Formats: sequence, structure tokens, C-alpha cells
Amino acid sequence: MRILANEAALKRMIRENDDVLLYLDKRRSYLVKVERGKKLHTHKGFINIEDLLGREYGTCIRSSKGVKFVAFHPTIRDYIFKISRRTQIIYPKDIAFIIFFSGIGPGSRVVEGGTGAGALAAAIASYVKPSGRVYSYEIREEFLKIAAKNFKRIGIADYIELKKGDLTKKIEEKDVDAVILDLSTPWLVVSHAYEALKGSGFFVSFSPTIDQVVKTKEALIESGFAGIETFETLFRGMQIEKGRTRPETLMTGHTGYITIARKATI
Repeated sequence: MRILANEAALKRMIRENDDVLLYLDKRRSYLVKVERGKKLHTHKGFINIEDLLGREYGTCIRSSKGVKFVAFHPTIRDYIFKISRRTQIIYPKDIAFIIFFSGIGPGSRVVEGGTGAGALAAAIASYVKPSGRVYSYEIREEFLKIAAKNFKRIGIADYIELKKGDLTKKIEEKDVDAVILDLSTPWLVVSHAYEALKGSGFFVSFSPTIDQVVKTKEALIESGFAGIETFETLFRGMQIEKGRTRPETLMTGHTGYITIARKATI
């Protein structure tokens, strides 16, 4: 029991080459790798990153100007917002909805595409691990390289198989639990998804425009899918302050439509 307790304590400690999220406020935070001799320069002064070594996550550290930052352990949400990317990523509000409605969990096998910077694939992998697997398809080599680096940093590379391929041409896997897409022409993947899915498996597609949704639904009906639904998620924060509590002025409105269907077999 003492050994387990010691291991748990070590996991809470910040070690060299660990990532920390230095949180100033809800609009300003910094994802930093802990290295000796490293300094983070901000408009609130610089922080000696080395000073975090051996301290617990959640500890406070002050900049050279005396401003307090909190060293949080990064979550998948933090990585998604901070990872290197050259493409627009799906917002967490949509990712959360997609994962919940796709029926996936530990042990699920999921085909995902296109990879892009890897935000969606990373989130899916964090739910299907340790015994599940994500097969992420991308046609552009440069995006595969970016995604591979991101997956390694997040710590979920072992649960994702990156594949250079075009999902509108074919899906190599069979009997998968879900096919999840962020593509411009998802209707061209529908028939391949039907062949790849196990009975009752989920097809999920994220599309920015309603024209894409209409074509996708027509293809889903033609291929024999059932339980077809389309949703839009909206996200509005609240300003909580005594005497001034109200919805925030700015909100994340339309980002895309999420279409869900399940494979029906005869």
C-alpha cells in the first residue's frame, strides 16, 4: 500500500519534461514543457520554469513582477486549444457532443478522418484507451507529421494509428464501433462507412454547411442507415459577479452541424 501511495504522490509532482498549464485567468494561459534553465516571458513578467520541479500540480508560482500563476496539469481540452495546427480544429463543445452521441468508450475501435492537427482524434483516443484504437485517415503528409508530434506530446500516440489515405475511396478496417468524420464531402464516405461498421455502429459527421448535411442524409438513407439525426450546439458563458451576473456578451455560436446515424442490417 505504501508503494502505491508513493507512486500516486510522484504522479502529482511536476518532473522534468512534464507539461504544465500556467494559468493566469480564463483568457490567458500557457502550455509549457518543464526544462531546466527555461524562462517563460509574459506581459506580467517572466517565470523561472525550473522552479516548478518537484512541486505539486496546482501549486502557485509568481512571475518577476509578483503576479501569481497556477501550474495546472493539462487536460485534453488544454492540449486541443494549445497544440500546433495549420487547420481549423473542431471546438470542444462539438467534440464533447460527438463523443457522447457516438456511443464509444474504453475498448472501442473508431475510424476517424480527416486528421488535420489531430484534435478530434486525440479526444477520441482519450476515451477509447487503454484497450481501444483510433484509425485516423489523412491525405496530406504535412498534416500527418503535425498530428504525430501532437499525439506524442499529449501522450496518446499508442492508441492512434495514423493512415495516409482517402476515406472517400475506401476504409480498410471492418467491424468498427464508429466512423467519425470532419470532411468536406462526408456523403462520399457513407457507403464505405456502412461496410466498415458493425451492426448498430455509429456514423457521425461534422459539417459547417446545411448543404453538406442534406447530401449526407440522402446518402445515409440510400445506404440503409437508421436513427438519422442532425444537431447544432451553441455555447454561451456566464459572467458571474455580484450585482452584475449575466450572459457574456460574446458567445461561440454556429460552428457546424453534427449528423448522427446507426447501421441497420437486414
